[in-house]
Amino acid sequence: QVQLVESGGGSVQAGGSLRLSCVASGYTDIRKYMGWFRQVPGKEREGVAVVSPFGVDTYYADSVKGRFTISREGAKNTLYLQMTSLTPEDTAMYYCATDLHGSGGSVLRADRWNLWGQGTRVTVSS
Repeated sequence: QVQLVESGGGSVQAGGSLRLSCVASGYTDIRKYMGWFRQVPGKEREGVAVVSPFGVDTYYADSVKGRFTISREGAKNTLYLQMTSLTPEDTAMYYCATDLHGSGGSVLRADRWNLWGQGTRVTVSS
């Protein structure tokens, strides 16, 4: 049974930083795309950052480019999201995802992913 467990969320002031972690259990993640998504109430889940197998390629939403960094550590089956220069607009529930499917459209589309964690909440105050 594959499971994803996120951690690292919390409350910070604007301009601050947080590092989210996602531990994958039940499989070896290095041959899977993994990604971070976020969602606020009343809005669709949006892609934040995705990393390819072995960490060769990364993809970012325009809104986080230059501020967020996605990385993975295969030996620990862990995915990270380093978030800096946070703004109140970054406030959301953040989800880790894996098992990308399909071949059409952006990898940042939430409907292309099959397996999700339970989420970790990030709140940024002004």
